[in-house]
Amino acid sequence: MLELRTITAGYDRRSPVVRDFSLILAPGESVGLLGPSGCGKSTLARVAALLHRPDAGALVLDGTTVRRWRHRAPRELRISVGVVFQQARLSADPRLRLADVIAEPLRANGRREEAAGRVAELAEAVGLTPDLLTRRPHEVSDGQLQRACLARALALRPRWLICDEMTAMLDASTAAALVGAVEDYRTATGAGLLAVGHDRTLLGRWCDRTVHWGDNETGSSGKVTCGRCG
Repeated sequence: MLELRTITAGYDRRSPVVRDFSLILAPGESVGLLGPSGCGKSTLARVAALLHRPDAGALVLDGTTVRRWRHRAPRELRISVGVVFQQARLSADPRLRLADVIAEPLRANGRREEAAGRVAELAEAVGLTPDLLTRRPHEVSDGQLQRACLARALALRPRWLICDEMTAMLDASTAAALVGAVEDYRTATGAGLLAVGHDRTLLGRWCDRTVHWGDNETGSSGKVTCGRCG
């Protein structure tokens, strides 16, 4: 289970952007978090991805309460979560070829020997042709770079995947291809998905259920809808 328990978080303790938010994500489940831009969804996604320490509350991964964050978090917890951000150009090192962008997590975790084979496998899964792997971010489109970022997120075979507005900057066909790649991965591995966004139609079609911003699964505000049955 991935559990967010009464999370309060922000960048100034005097005015947090998230207050007392709770969510439970089961293995293999896909949950959409729907809300308008600027409401704090991305902050919550960063908490779930172990990238931002909350001011209060707890993140529990597979029964373990997270007590250290970012690079200080235990390796087994860090590699259990993959994350894809909205703006690929801000999350990819512009000096690296796409093959190296994808291989970053493998090399950082001492798995260089499997990098070449895993990069080729992931590139095919996300729709990147071999010629694109030799290019740097400024030489490819936003959609091609986001494909590489998704491949990077999947490199260590995470049990949990956080997609923070992953398709917001993309055309419809590329967005559909990335969603399809995520779903293929989840079908193969049983990974859980938290998809953050403001596109009600996309989340409704993609996810098992959608939590509207302001909902609290331990409380009664807002509503939860079933994405499969509308």
